[in-house]
Amino acid sequence: MVRMNQTSRRKIEQLQICVEKKVEVADNGFADVKLVHVALPEIDKEEIDLQTEFLGSSLNYPIMIASMTGGHPETKRINEVLAEAAESLGVGIGVGSQRAALEDTEQEDSFRVVRDVAPNSFIYANIGAPQLSEYGIEGVERVIAMIDADAVAIHLNFLQEAIQPEGNVDARGCLASIKEVCAALKKPVIVKETGAGVSYAVAEQLHEAGVSAIDVGGLGGTSLAAAEIYRAKSEGNDLGAHLGHLFGWDWGISTVESIVECSAYPIPVIATGGIRTGIDVAKSMALGSDICSAALPFLIPAMNSGRVNADKVVAKMKEMGEELKVAMFLTGCKTPVELKEAEVVVTGDTREIMEQRGFFGRVKGNKRHK
Repeated sequence: MVRMNQTSRRKIEQLQICVEKKVEVADNGFADVKLVHVALPEIDKEEIDLQTEFLGSSLNYPIMIASMTGGHPETKRINEVLAEAAESLGVGIGVGSQRAALEDTEQEDSFRVVRDVAPNSFIYANIGAPQLSEYGIEGVERVIAMIDADAVAIHLNFLQEAIQPEGNVDARGCLASIKEVCAALKKPVIVKETGAGVSYAVAEQLHEAGVSAIDVGGLGGTSLAAAEIYRAKSEGNDLGAHLGHLFGWDWGISTVESIVECSAYPIPVIATGGIRTGIDVAKSMALGSDICSAALPFLIPAMNSGRVNADKVVAKMKEMGEELKVAMFLTGCKTPVELKEAEVVVTGDTREIMEQRGFFGRVKGNKRHK
């Protein structure tokens, strides 16, 4: 029971830290990416359609509300308002790790509320890779059934686990477990990183394992490893705080780089990690992603001095959507799919890394090609 209480308590602590403290990586790589302006777009901006197909579902925006929370009584209302916004907007939404509910059934309601409030939305469940060996296929089926999910995400958060004193750092057999889940389930399986990115080599392993989509979860947005600094300090854990400082701010593969490396495979790529504006969404799709997701931009308006406000979440999504439409208009793209052919220039450190890694050729002549 101590472990269960610890897991549940960590959920609300992480949310509070993400909203109140500095946990965003300063350089997200998007500044090195520029879309080429089209002076003669030859389209009517009012005809731009943001509708996106993703894993068999039709979404009104190519932007999802990323998995964030659940597993603590105080998180139920937050999930409720995020789900309310998702249902109103016609967008996808994920829940946070359901490990707490697997450990303690009393926490299930904090996740179940998402489906209760958003009966028509695309919703994905969430379980950590280390939990696959502990709970098996039955555990994955439980988290799916808990929220009547349309898909399940298996998250990889070994950077965060390595810094937590209570972290699960036994990563043996995870790939085999993921492959087993993909073979056993009828639902789509998404594998998602949580802030350190996915390389070409790992994307290849995941593709061969049979995953339906990859969420790159790259370096560039909220750093859960950096969030551990504040938890460690509050608990007097000097070593944990030191590790958080050392690894929390620049360890990993940027979202921009991960998109390019993962898009080499014929499965959908979700761009997560530093998506803050509609321009970031446009850049991500021009680089090869199929859809984007973000957490902090929606969590902040959802948590307003202890209160939650669905209208503010909806307003934020509409703002990002309008930003995206302007970017699409100025690049001559009527649909998100057309953004994949938009001209893009990559400069700075991001270009240098891509060249050293051998992936700059995917941005041939400053234009992405298939």
